[in-house]
Amino acid sequence: MSRATRDVRRVLIGATLTLPFHQTFATVPAVPAKPPVTRSATRSVARPVDAPTARPELSLSLQFADARHRGELPRHKVARWIRAALDAPGEITVRIVDEEEGRALNREFRGKDYATNVLTFDYSAQPVVHADLILCAPVVEREAQAEGKTLQAHYAHLLVHGTLHAQGHDHEDEQEAEAMEQREREVLAALGFADPYA
Repeated sequence: MSRATRDVRRVLIGATLTLPFHQTFATVPAVPAKPPVTRSATRSVARPVDAPTARPELSLSLQFADARHRGELPRHKVARWIRAALDAPGEITVRIVDEEEGRALNREFRGKDYATNVLTFDYSAQPVVHADLILCAPVVEREAQAEGKTLQAHYAHLLVHGTLHAQGHDHEDEQEAEAMEQREREVLAALGFADPYA
């Protein structure tokens, strides 16, 4: 999709959220990565070893209302992290915000008067995942420092977490929380990140 200005109107629990964002979409095709190759000691014939499955397509809009971490979040990495958690094609907007915007959104839609690390606005999960993921840069940075994680590792975790929420995963009770955390661990391990809950 080319550059477009969108006026996103979404219905959330009886309230309408209007986000007039300038969005640039980049479609990441569902092409499988090259399979790992083994080489015989006696022959130079390459053969695939357990070829990975193709990841779903993703239309991604990446926005920086707070640009302090733009260098840590190149589009290709953000797309890779989200696609790893998707079970269906997705149209996802990721918006990196400052504390003021994060607090205002959390107050308006969750009734909590503080900025949180990630908010997920999920609109549909099938056949295409439609969602907005709002990440608050100052909160993410503070949490990463407090937990001794790199900024990229924490952003990857929160993007995976938000993407799973967009597909119906939750952590309201202990059983749901354990299942969601296990899925997060699996996705992050496949991406080369350590267990975020260790």
